Amino acid sequence: MTTKTQLLTIADWDAMPHGDGSRYEIIEGELFVSCSPGLTHQVVLVKLIVSIGKFLEANPIGTLAGGPGVILSNYSGVIPDLIYFSHDVRNELVKNDRVHGPPSLVVEILSPGSSNIRRDRVVKRRLYAKHGVPEYWIIDLQNRAVERYINQDSSLILEETLGEDGTLTTSALPGFSCLISEIFSPF
Repeated sequence: MTTKTQLLTIADWDAMPHGDGSRYEIIEGELFVSCSPGLTHQVVLVKLIVSIGKFLEANPIGTLAGGPGVILSNYSGVIPDLIYFSHDVRNELVKNDRVHGPPSLVVEILSPGSSNIRRDRVVKRRLYAKHGVPEYWIIDLQNRAVERYINQDSSLILEETLGEDGTLTTSALPGFSCLISEIFSPF
């Protein structure tokens, strides 16, 4: 006899505790819980937000948000470290102050631990590909690198891995560039 596991939904996600120091995500109906990010993670995130934010101040073409809930289906709600979407898709994506659908760019910063790394590299990458996220960045703190993935035929394919001597650009933000060394510079 097989036991059926009940899939969690966005309604279940909305009912989960907030402010307890944990991040709750539902991916394809399965619950994933992680701890609050560490200091280095957050410092790198702020540096990336400042870099992209300065670009968007000079070129107001879209919205950048850190840590928003993103609903991709009734069975998948995640909290990426950073998202960006252009003004062209804002009315399609934003409903009741929530993001419903694939942002133009999703950024995840790897947290220590094999389950955290697997979630971002495998589980979330598959999810983002399935739901049509055009571009996905993985920030690897340990190797001080940024991996850029581009969606091709519903798969996120590694476009490039940039080390500290590299320059980060993206078609999602035409004209944007950032030195990788600036993201990882000491704090």
